[in-house]
Amino acid sequence: MEYMQKYPRWLLFAVTVSIFFIASHSDNLQANNLINYFRNSRVEFGGWINGGATFNPSQTNGYNGPVIFTDQANQFQLNQFNLFMRRSVVSMGDAWDFGGRVDFMFGTDAIFTQAFGVPAFDVNTGEPLDRSNWDINLCCSSTRTYGIALPQTYLEAYAPIGNGLNVKIGHFYSPTGFETVPAPENFFYSRTYTLNVGEPFTHTGVQTNYTINNNWAVSGSVITGSANGGWDGGWDKQLGNWGGIAGITWTSDDHATSLNVTGTYSKTSTRSNEPWGMYNIVLQHRITPKTLLVLHHVHGYAGGVLLNNLKYANVTKNAEWISFITHLYHDLTDNLSVGIRGEWFRDRDGFRNPSPSRIAAATNIVNGAAVSFAGDINSVTITPADYYSVTVGMNWKAAKALKLKWEPIRKLNIRPNIRYDRIDAYKAAAYRPFAGNKDQILFSLDFLLPF
Repeated sequence: MEYMQKYPRWLLFAVTVSIFFIASHSDNLQANNLINYFRNSRVEFGGWINGGATFNPSQTNGYNGPVIFTDQANQFQLNQFNLFMRRSVVSMGDAWDFGGRVDFMFGTDAIFTQAFGVPAFDVNTGEPLDRSNWDINLCCSSTRTYGIALPQTYLEAYAPIGNGLNVKIGHFYSPTGFETVPAPENFFYSRTYTLNVGEPFTHTGVQTNYTINNNWAVSGSVITGSANGGWDGGWDKQLGNWGGIAGITWTSDDHATSLNVTGTYSKTSTRSNEPWGMYNIVLQHRITPKTLLVLHHVHGYAGGVLLNNLKYANVTKNAEWISFITHLYHDLTDNLSVGIRGEWFRDRDGFRNPSPSRIAAATNIVNGAAVSFAGDINSVTITPADYYSVTVGMNWKAAKALKLKWEPIRKLNIRPNIRYDRIDAYKAAAYRPFAGNKDQILFSLDFLLPF
């Protein structure tokens, strides 16, 4: 009984994988009945595998500086082996409908996707905190790189109120921003600094979405479980710290253009009334049916945080961060697309973007001292700085282009990327986190296989 109480999520995962395996590979009558049952119940099983390698000629310590997700230098990484079970709701009509979703992720991206909204130290006082137990330290800390995350576990309902109201209750990906954590929803293998440290990944709470008419939709959420202003909250800590998310989206009549404005606001933690919030603006415009332009702006704020970096030592002040990103994508053929992305991210006070990020993210308090299973915590640096990056790449649906008929690889996507990063200290001493350099160039190649 004690073992079951300690590892209930492993049991859930085992059941999910077993059902998925049976439904996918067995042809006996019992399995066919099970398949039909889930099909009739609209229960779906699926997932994806994403992995790749990044060549960095300037790095020798294994990390690509403050770049995360593709943070491993000169070695292969299995970023995401993600399984999900879901029942999507029918979001129209006059009938109530119910569903939900559970995601399981294994890979090198797990550490950035976990509910780490309760950090090792209080951001306002520096006092040690007990980190959330939702999905942190489920396994694999001995590997330094691999782990498990449970990024989504929620129930969903459609209520036939007005034009229809959708409600999620649980732990879910953030509705803010343009890029996101799941690999299939992004064009590039790497992510922007803005996603990495400027926006939340997940929330715990209640999310609602309502469509006003063909042009306007609104969303609102209440969130909890975090000591970072409602960001990346879990289920067992800081449940008294409630905050909110609000958003509005306009879509043109021809659906070629959309504008989304979303913001979050909360007290920092149950121990601090200091504000923590951000807003983001995303403009998407389809220039032609094959060409998409995206403009994205973020501005974040955290009140009264304790700073210890290369410029400030034990200084308490308000911190801000701001960014602008441009994306441009074009479909050359049905199987080949090209894209370019440019970003400027300012960590004005040296609060948001540590390097290497993995070591900072893996920090915990052990016997009263800060340690990180991902590396030497004393090697982590941060300072007020401007971060610039330009990424070019392509998406090649190789199996379709080569007319491979084997069903398991029909959706295979190959994504070569080249990325250039440069950092300039902002009103601070020179900062060179790229193996003693102010810039670096990354050559990456990854594969994405949904199933």
